[in-house]
Amino acid sequence: MTESYFVSIFIQIGINIILALSLYVTFATGQISLGHAGFMAIGGYASAVITVNLGGSFMLALLIAIILSGFFGLLVGYPALRLGGVYLAIATLGFGIIVMVFFENFSYTGGSMGMQGMTGTTLHLVWALVVVISFMTWQLMHSRWGRAFEAVREDEIAAKAMGINVTFIKIISFVLGAAIAGLAGALDAHYMFYIDAHNYNFFRSIEMLFFLILGGTEVVWGPILGAIILTSLPEVLRFMKDYRMLFYGCLIVFMMIVRPQGILDRNLFLKRKSNAE
Repeated sequence: MTESYFVSIFIQIGINIILALSLYVTFATGQISLGHAGFMAIGGYASAVITVNLGGSFMLALLIAIILSGFFGLLVGYPALRLGGVYLAIATLGFGIIVMVFFENFSYTGGSMGMQGMTGTTLHLVWALVVVISFMTWQLMHSRWGRAFEAVREDEIAAKAMGINVTFIKIISFVLGAAIAGLAGALDAHYMFYIDAHNYNFFRSIEMLFFLILGGTEVVWGPILGAIILTSLPEVLRFMKDYRMLFYGCLIVFMMIVRPQGILDRNLFLKRKSNAE
């Protein structure tokens, strides 16, 4: 295996960690989104238009991807987040399908042929962003905002009784998650040198959800661990690459039976802290 092969793997792991954190921020308020691949597509196509069609810089493209994805997160989030549970999941799933079909037929971005020629994503940039976003997410979850997120996730009625604007908190978490997903989409597009609407289908959103379920949703390190494991496994199990989603499904069912809270949870860290004391 060449050095470029390992660089490629680490870049993909870094991008998937950012994707996992994007969904984690949204899930922090108890909202299940199945449309994050749509925000990823918006970020990827927006950044590709900036660098390929308009000749802009890569850093400007990343910034536009974040802003535009966050804006669409606001447009979708404001009406959709009044829903909950399975209804919200279906609504966000519909959004993801709409985005995929739109770009598949939008000639300016190549339509069904996709776009190509994007460059700029490097290993150092990806992992620098992983560190920054991980630290910012950790800080957010340990701040006043993070406590409000947790209160909304645990009990909306009690959160309202404490004076928390539940709808506003949900929108903030949804917009932040969409913006981070857009950044990951831009990094992915400029790493693959090619972008195609079918890369952002339903299964891409499900894959992000698998990161959270496997690693755990209670602590920031959970989705990070889940992304690392599920990105590395296909390389270890190359002989069954055609059955990747089947393997993922069996793994998730096993986790739901044995450890439904995921590999990492809050109690695990509290036990270690108490033992250290």
